[in-house]
Amino acid sequence: MRLNQATDYAFRAVLYLSRLPAGEVIEAKTIAEDEQIPIRFLLKILRLLSQSGIVESLRGVSGGYKLAKKPKEITMKDVVEAVEGPIEVNRCLIHPAECNKNGTGFCPLHKALFSIRQVLNRELASYDFETLSKS
Repeated sequence: MRLNQATDYAFRAVLYLSRLPAGEVIEAKTIAEDEQIPIRFLLKILRLLSQSGIVESLRGVSGGYKLAKKPKEITMKDVVEAVEGPIEVNRCLIHPAECNKNGTGFCPLHKALFSIRQVLNRELASYDFETLSKS
């Protein structure tokens, strides 16, 4: 399993916003320049983060982006799911009918992959952006 580039950029953008004073609004261009993220790609990522309630977009002369929640309330899991969707390590965990064994029972691999998914979700949920911003 490999997180995509958009998720890496989303982590960096949320961390950047987490380090700002609460409620501060900043332009996407500034985030892009400071974090070395292509602006067009960042705008797409910020849209996903906004749709998921992590980031708030403000229009107008003094518009830009700010966190929609406190950094303590945003986890790495939230960001991954905003960009990539639910964390799954195998398609049979999403749709049992797609099992290569034609969904015949509960195989040992399914059980192991389910356990791995739980650990991954728990670990990603244990890292919040308040803690990360102080590191």
